[in-house]
Amino acid sequence: MASQQAVRLSLKKPTYAVCVVGVKTYVDVHSDVPKGAKTFGISWSSGVEIFMVYNPARVTEPTGQSHWPLDANVDVTVSVDTASKDLNDLKVKVSYFGQGEDDALGHSVLYLTGVDVSLDVDTGRQGKVKRSRGDKETWRWGPEGHGAILLVNCDRDSPRSRGLDLTSIQLTSLDDLKDMSPMVLTCNGPDRLFDTHKLVMKTPFSDSRRVGVFCARGGHSLSNYKQVLGPQHQSYEVERQPGERKISFYVEGLAFPDADFSGLVSLSVSLVDKTTLVEVLIFTDTVAFRVAPWIMTPNTQPPLELYVCSVMDIHGSNEKFLRDLSDLVSKANCKMTTCPRAENQNDRWIQDEIEFGYVEAPHKSFPVVFDSPRDRGLKDFSYKRILGPDFGYVTKEIPLAGASGLDSFGNLDVSPPVTVGGKEYPLGRILIGSSFPKSGGRRMAKVVYDFLKAQQVQAPVELYSDWLSVGHVDEFLSFVPTSDQKGFRLLLASPSVCLKLFQEKREEGHGEAAQFDGVQHQVKRSINEMLADGRLRRDSLHVQKCIDWNREVLKRELGLTERDIVDIPQLFYRQGPYAEAFFPNMVNMVVLGKHLGIPKPFGPIIHGRCCLEEKVRALLEPLGLHCTFIDDFLSYHKLLGEVHCGTNVRRQPFSFKWWHMVP
Repeated sequence: MASQQAVRLSLKKPTYAVCVVGVKTYVDVHSDVPKGAKTFGISWSSGVEIFMVYNPARVTEPTGQSHWPLDANVDVTVSVDTASKDLNDLKVKVSYFGQGEDDALGHSVLYLTGVDVSLDVDTGRQGKVKRSRGDKETWRWGPEGHGAILLVNCDRDSPRSRGLDLTSIQLTSLDDLKDMSPMVLTCNGPDRLFDTHKLVMKTPFSDSRRVGVFCARGGHSLSNYKQVLGPQHQSYEVERQPGERKISFYVEGLAFPDADFSGLVSLSVSLVDKTTLVEVLIFTDTVAFRVAPWIMTPNTQPPLELYVCSVMDIHGSNEKFLRDLSDLVSKANCKMTTCPRAENQNDRWIQDEIEFGYVEAPHKSFPVVFDSPRDRGLKDFSYKRILGPDFGYVTKEIPLAGASGLDSFGNLDVSPPVTVGGKEYPLGRILIGSSFPKSGGRRMAKVVYDFLKAQQVQAPVELYSDWLSVGHVDEFLSFVPTSDQKGFRLLLASPSVCLKLFQEKREEGHGEAAQFDGVQHQVKRSINEMLADGRLRRDSLHVQKCIDWNREVLKRELGLTERDIVDIPQLFYRQGPYAEAFFPNMVNMVVLGKHLGIPKPFGPIIHGRCCLEEKVRALLEPLGLHCTFIDDFLSYHKLLGEVHCGTNVRRQPFSFKWWHMVP
């Protein structure tokens, strides 16, 4: 809002002013007064409101024929409650009197033209624009908060478009308007007023590359929509047509929150008098928006669509693996999309290449795929095949050094909603692996980490994963949904639990039962041999210490207790300074609701059943989960895990609205 307008009255000639509906204008009744005047009275026409500002301790409000004193700091402000039909059709008259005199010593006349100017957006977050005279300039979090929301227009609604919709200054599809936030400019007043006054819409220079505004003019063809603000245009003189009272605009976000961008942008409209030598600003109305963050979805959210790649390697195609996944998807009642070899260039690791999330505003929500900087065979898949109508795309490029293994999105996970020491994280917390607590080592690229942190709604937690060869958090943890009050369990790989299980089986007389029994091209290892292998034991116990360090971080940062954690048996061995799974890593599973696709561990067979599978079933099935063990041995043991790393799941968004939280 502009500072309060002031109007100085004259005894010699009428004064003219423009008054914005609902905005008070200060009237100077003291500067030009008749000689001998001690008091004044005031009268006004219908449609005008007068406000007397004074100190009740010093001034008594006049009654009957008495008047207001001139020497007691009594100020006058006026406002109008509706737009004028004609110029100067509202009148205020000030009469001046001597002490105790009834006859006026002089008069000043003020003619007003009322104009209704207001810039309005969905400040109430109800999905529609409502007229507001309240606080539109600020944005506040929480269920009682206020402020409008923008979606980054990062999908591609027209098949004719080559890039994201946000890159085009021309509207390419009317459907694109649904991705934008509506904004309405009220500009009601006499047409002749706009011959001498103009309306100017602006955005700060720093915001101009982050927000775009389209003006709707006339009909419903694409040519009726014109971009008026954006990277190339920081201001726009509104083209008001005669008789026009409201003008519709559509606002799009052009960038997600990031290290150099809080997510807040503002737009303003100003009424300017252009008849003077130096244009005079009469009134400004400003609205604030926050760009909706990119939000990840945890395993506990219902699955909508599973993505997997069809590949061919020296062992043949992965057709059986695809069939097994198809059976699992059918049980989970979700969709399965297979990326053909021609599009994946024989790169099966779709979990590492992309991460699915979504954006949401009160009026619209759509999924957005985050394309990692990994950029191998699948580098073009998300842009060429996933990006489309109501399916957005975002990526971050790493300058100079290029991506490391920890920039792959197998190293990116998110917890279910948690409460930590009374602070709620209703959308969970992002989990990333790094070299912390070591100095040096591999870390996620700063540009990726900064982007994730800047979204504000899923505060990241750094875990220690640099002890692993690949270095991804998904190699030692996962989350599964449960139907109890907690709603989920954290699964952690556990060498100690595995060694204890094998010890128990040996004591039961099953020491000769062998790991990898029946697996071609793989040396069998009996329980006795594995327990006697000092190096395997040392390596696994070293890994257990690394996982235990993360266990304490996860308990502290996610507010978990031991009851919330399930230890999944798993052995590891070290290759130099880094560790790898000794058998297919069961925690590296795909979670489709209650249905779990778990890498088949090929553990020792006892009484016709794999003892590792039986242990996992005993741990998870009482929680209402269904375990399906899928053979990915060749792809896993040679290429490090296909059940999880070779799949990716798009999930249902949270029902909780991110703007209701307080970061």
